[in-house]
Amino acid sequence: MATVAISFVLAAGCGYFADRLRLPPLVGYLVAGIVMGPFTPGFTADTALASQLAEIGVILLMFGVGLHFSAADLIAVRGVAIPGAIGQIILATLLGIGVCTLWGWNFGAGLVFGLSISVASTVVLLKALEERNLVNSPNGRVAIGWLIVEDLAMVLVLVLLPIVAEVLGAQGAGAHGAAAGSTPVALTIVLTLVKLGAFAVLAIVLGPRIVPWLLTLVARTGSRELFTLTVLAIALGIAFGSATLFGVSFALGAFFAGVIMSESHLSHRAAADSLPLQNAFSVLFFVSVGMLFNPTILIDQPLAVLAILALITLGKSLMAAGFVLMLRYPMSMALTVAASLAQIGEFSFIVAGLGVSLGLMSQEGYDLILAGAILSITLNPLMFWAAAKLKTALSGGVPIYGERKIKILSRELDLIKARSDEKESQQQLKQQQLVDTFPLFSKVNDHALEELLLLFRPASASPGDKVIRVGERGDAMYFISSGAAEVRLPGNAIPLGAGAFFGEMALLSGGLRTADVIAVDFCQFLKLDRRDFNIFMARHPRLRAAVSDMARERKKMNVPATIKSGAVE
Repeated sequence: MATVAISFVLAAGCGYFADRLRLPPLVGYLVAGIVMGPFTPGFTADTALASQLAEIGVILLMFGVGLHFSAADLIAVRGVAIPGAIGQIILATLLGIGVCTLWGWNFGAGLVFGLSISVASTVVLLKALEERNLVNSPNGRVAIGWLIVEDLAMVLVLVLLPIVAEVLGAQGAGAHGAAAGSTPVALTIVLTLVKLGAFAVLAIVLGPRIVPWLLTLVARTGSRELFTLTVLAIALGIAFGSATLFGVSFALGAFFAGVIMSESHLSHRAAADSLPLQNAFSVLFFVSVGMLFNPTILIDQPLAVLAILALITLGKSLMAAGFVLMLRYPMSMALTVAASLAQIGEFSFIVAGLGVSLGLMSQEGYDLILAGAILSITLNPLMFWAAAKLKTALSGGVPIYGERKIKILSRELDLIKARSDEKESQQQLKQQQLVDTFPLFSKVNDHALEELLLLFRPASASPGDKVIRVGERGDAMYFISSGAAEVRLPGNAIPLGAGAFFGEMALLSGGLRTADVIAVDFCQFLKLDRRDFNIFMARHPRLRAAVSDMARERKKMNVPATIKSGAVE
């Protein structure tokens, strides 16, 4: 309890001060971990517990990456993001290996080091782009697509690194070779990729059919906590199942869970409901990373820290800008991407931590990477400022071919955004049409309207069909969205048009139907079953009171009249 409580308290305080200094809160979370770690005086947290909580943080981070993964956006920027990101990862990794060779490290340590510095933080990037209103700009979306490719590459690294750890010189109990036995490395890699492919196919084929159906089924219960629990159960369940059945890492399973869930029309609600817990455990992840950092590395090896910082802020940036320009895109995009990649973050910690656990990298190497991360994240706003100044200075020298390509890309991205906006507006339009057709529902909020749309079941009737019969047990309430019907009373008939509803009296009283309702035109209904009616009305007493008042007024009517917004039953 002390570890969790003090982690949150210190992270909140340090994160606030980091924000006031115009730094990403992530810097504050890392500092909070350093304060709680064994290398600084004062309270020392339970690092074993923190590492377990951090594992959940990694799973939820990867789930969030998958949930916000946009295949359409990535396809749109594929011409620059895919070759640029892959090329930059390769060059940065080779550069890292070269520097580590000069330091006397072995190849395995150099590979882990190079991979760790080759990938930037998506969290830091999104924060920086949001502050500068660049998220939806072509340059910003290219930078995001670039980092998505980096994230996907690192997911593959997490799968393959344990397999080749022994060949790379892993030492200690973490080496994968102890578990692999005499199986050749090449065969192990093939078997792992086959398992990964089988899991991916199973997830892609079955996931979009099962997960959206399951989310809709739970959402129809109207329980917010049950829906949130289901989202987390799917994320953690797929992550655990993938690790148990296919030998895939928890992180990769969680990523696929997010991608699958993003196909559901309830993905926005899943993201919103799971975000608080995702944020909480992500904070614990960064705090736990800070706990492992030894600040004395800054004093003992200042030149090595400066070398790493130069590789991250200058080396990676120049590589990224060079690839963008080589692919014949404008200087403004090159500078935005360069500033975006001038830092490292969460995947760097995960890869470096895996390297330490496998015996490929020493704790000293991990400390150097963490020092580079903290300093590069701190300096990242300065890199964006410098990029903006350079854009202004070079604004007159943008190549014409770059302008033409950016215009083509902008049109493609605008079309994708328009389709996405149309999908969101259709949901809003459905809610607005529901209120316009049935003014009764103006008494509930947008969340309740979304829930109501899930509860409704479509029904139809042809002229002459009896929708409900006198003497039957009331099993549903009906709302006429189009067409016309009549309530048949002894010696009288009451017409109902679009926007009318009927069948509520038997549900409110628990009695039997007191009249026939017959379709006189081709009708489309929205049907609310008895159980859903009772649950929804119990959560919205104002709406239930309005329906009850209307039912009482209609019951008292001695002379039925044309009803436009409801009917006697």
